[in-house]
Amino acid sequence: MKLTRRELLLSSGALAASAFFPPFAHARAEAGAPRKGGVLNVHLASEQRILNPSLRASTGVYIVTSKIIESLVDLDADGKIVAQLATAWESSKDGKTITFKLREGVKWHDGKPFTAADVQYNALELWKKHLNFSTGLQQNLEAVDTPDAHTAVFRYSRPIPLDLLLRALADLGYVVPRHVFEGTNVLENPANTAPIGTGPYRFVQYERGQYIIAERNPDYWRKDQPYLDRIVWRIITDRSAATAALETGQVQLSAYSQLALADLDRLSKNPDFEVTAKGLEANQFNNTLEFNFRRKEIADIRVRRAIAHAINIPFFIENFLYGQGRPGTGPIPSTSTAFYPKDAKVAYPFDKARAEALLDEAGYRRGAGGVRFTLKLVPIQNGEDVPLFATFIQQSLAAVGIRVEITNFDYAASLAAVYKEHNFDIATGWHQYRGDPAVSTTVWLHSGSPAGSPWTNQYGWKSEKVDTLIEDAASEIDPAKRRELYAEVVREIDEQFPIWFAIERDFYSVVSKKVHNGHNTARWPSSSWHDTWLTA
Repeated sequence: MKLTRRELLLSSGALAASAFFPPFAHARAEAGAPRKGGVLNVHLASEQRILNPSLRASTGVYIVTSKIIESLVDLDADGKIVAQLATAWESSKDGKTITFKLREGVKWHDGKPFTAADVQYNALELWKKHLNFSTGLQQNLEAVDTPDAHTAVFRYSRPIPLDLLLRALADLGYVVPRHVFEGTNVLENPANTAPIGTGPYRFVQYERGQYIIAERNPDYWRKDQPYLDRIVWRIITDRSAATAALETGQVQLSAYSQLALADLDRLSKNPDFEVTAKGLEANQFNNTLEFNFRRKEIADIRVRRAIAHAINIPFFIENFLYGQGRPGTGPIPSTSTAFYPKDAKVAYPFDKARAEALLDEAGYRRGAGGVRFTLKLVPIQNGEDVPLFATFIQQSLAAVGIRVEITNFDYAASLAAVYKEHNFDIATGWHQYRGDPAVSTTVWLHSGSPAGSPWTNQYGWKSEKVDTLIEDAASEIDPAKRRELYAEVVREIDEQFPIWFAIERDFYSVVSKKVHNGHNTARWPSSSWHDTWLTA
């Protein structure tokens, strides 16, 4: 069965891609003094069950609550660490003790003081036990001492590179108030959906399916900030409706590639907007294919390799993604200059004949109607490209005799189906790379993550060799040795193939030119927006 581009596009409901995106639009120089006042309306593409970044690492959470709840550190425009709730830090020579000096005079939104006891509680009870990407990172954390109200001393059983911990804490170091969570069922605490923080904006209201509102915090520790009166996140799940809301001025911002690809292309030519990847450099992502090893066919590596060989990734990038993407070469993207292996390559390029041969070799020959076996595919609906990729996978695998049945859930139910209930054979969605493999990537590969944690290794696969390499790399202080350990991790993952990081991607934002001081840090949509302001 030979698939034409037209057949694939029509079967998936995609718009024909006639041109690539133009070069990135870059943020303009700001002119004039910041103006106080105004309401920034932000597009939110999906409902959020939880608004606590100390329990859930997700851009869907960050884009809202990073304005309400702050992390210990953040990134500047060049991706370098800058102070936030922590003002200074140092590591012992053996890398087992990291000391943070905390900002004084900071208050929670309920008026109580922020102290080291809050950091201690978050690190030991939330980051180490529950936060999906942090449980692996903090597995060797033994204690957090609080010699005074503004000093937190992290003690580890194995060394942890300071650069790694700091980069991780930009995403995995959000702090919620101890006095609100201690002694409660933290997963069911009401503050998970009515957050209390130290940030520039205070939570006001969450109307399910409609909007989330936060208003200016008059007691914010940054003098004379924030500038905005209010931020309103408008939940608009239909991408066409979201684009219309931008064009009519109902919203001024849509981040993290939440619009249709065709609309991103069209809006890039509109003088009222910028379509840009600037300010998102810290959040590269992949289209992934995850395998459930509980299914005997999937547990056979020949089948997994055959699946990859059967899917023409360059064709998909050109015809479905407007040329925006690169074939993936493993769990570390090519944009990670500090860790990308020099010998990285596409391990299983498109080769239909090889796919057919591997399936025959594995004993799964074509039966009635040319079908070898049937797989259940669950798409995790992060973006428009996910259902397109799911359909492309379905038709590509049909060409080699594998029938694929696509089972669609809403976003929350798809996470539960894949990571908690294991109700899938293969799944596709997004993986985000956050500057260091140990921050959010190796948790997809290391065994032992808490059951049900999204975007972690819940596939029924374990490699003691990979576990050891990951643990050693996360504890190695020498940068050159650490780079080589991660290169070995990539080689092992390419060989054992427990998950496929199929396509490297960049995020885009669409932002009205009325928004100033936007995208001025490397993770701006996930930062506090304390200095963002609007033209009248």
